Amino acid sequence: MGTNLRALAATVTTTGVLTTALLCAPPTANARAVPDLAPRQTGTATLGTAVTGTTVAGTTVTGTAVTGATVSGTAVSGTGKANGAIGGDRLAGRGIIRPAGIKPPPKTEASAYVIADADTGAVLAAKDPHGHYLPASTLKTLTAVTLIPRLDKNRKIKPSEEACNVEGSAVGIVPEPIYKVDDLFRALLMVSGNDAAVALAEANGGVKKTLADMNKEARKLQAYDTVAKTPNGLDAPGQRSSAYDLALIARAGLALPDFREYISTKVAKFPAPKEDPKKKKKKRRDDAEASESPAPAYYEMANHNRLLGRYKGMLGVKNGWTSKALGSFVGAAKRDGHTILVVIMHHPGSFWDEVAKLLDWGFAARGKAAPVGQLVAPAPDPKPASSPLAVRASPTPGGADVGAARARGEDPASNGAGSTTPLVIGGGAVVVLALGAYALRRRRRTPGDATG
Repeated sequence: MGTNLRALAATVTTTGVLTTALLCAPPTANARAVPDLAPRQTGTATLGTAVTGTTVAGTTVTGTAVTGATVSGTAVSGTGKANGAIGGDRLAGRGIIRPAGIKPPPKTEASAYVIADADTGAVLAAKDPHGHYLPASTLKTLTAVTLIPRLDKNRKIKPSEEACNVEGSAVGIVPEPIYKVDDLFRALLMVSGNDAAVALAEANGGVKKTLADMNKEARKLQAYDTVAKTPNGLDAPGQRSSAYDLALIARAGLALPDFREYISTKVAKFPAPKEDPKKKKKKRRDDAEASESPAPAYYEMANHNRLLGRYKGMLGVKNGWTSKALGSFVGAAKRDGHTILVVIMHHPGSFWDEVAKLLDWGFAARGKAAPVGQLVAPAPDPKPASSPLAVRASPTPGGADVGAARARGEDPASNGAGSTTPLVIGGGAVVVLALGAYALRRRRRTPGDATG
């Protein structure tokens, strides 16, 4: 995915801009039951027919309809109907899904994509939207959405040696307390710093905790195709996402002001370690002392998103690439007050021009055709169940009896006059417990105990 830039950010152009272009890609909304997160059966099965008790590579698939085939080892499996229900039944398809009455979306070499209206959540067109693919660095969008609300952006961070030596694309951090959380988020989303991702995870309590938080956030967003195994998107067994899920995650990110700022920044300053004052000054060949200006305490990094400043209204988001995942990209652009999202996955070559055309199509199609699906809203927080003990006594005789009986799932009409008994007994029990606790406390107190 690139080279480690730890030696003061490795390659800096003559204008002082950090360049890591090698890390870019090469030249009805009602949710149903949460689908099984285990890899689904490959091959074919009738859509809508449950495959029960069938073991697939050691994982039992229960009650999930499956269809489709694996894509050259990168798509984990076909899409089940349970997954297709997230966002609409049409999104269960593996081919191109488009509205009738308008021209089809432009062709792309991506194995999967989603074009959506970020404002309304309407999915305008898609291809294999719930197919499971390796996300590469587009997974950093989930890292950011998870951690931005959890971390104070002004907090200073001292990365560990482990974070500083992460493989792949790196911004070149060192184990010194010179970085703010804000700096690391910029490095994460602008230049895809794998080292910055691990440092942020450490600031959140460790990589293990952060992965748990990321997967919890994915479930909250109803991104059920997504399983995070690394905070930076480096390929790992079991890690996966889908074009639909990345659209959900990006939409959640766009709702965060800091996220929007990071993804839209073209060039930013990043802290650099100061040069060792004990280091001897360089000498010219004629032994004359070289004139040296003080080294800056920062260097500049440039956003990897090539459409920033090039495509009208481009807001940004994130690209990614590994040799197994191939190219992936999440992009958002805003024109005339409307924001269009485009996600592509598993692209074999340079995708920038194709993404621009997909965005153009999205702006043209918005409001002119019926959506093919919907980006669902985050799942509501579960409400605590009511308890009979929480029912307050009513000043009206018998009023509390009805409330308590209903809370217990009983029919108040069947209890008759005796329905007051449970409350009387419950009240007596509270008195007995209170008296017992008081007596126990009195027995345990010794003459030396303090009072008050």
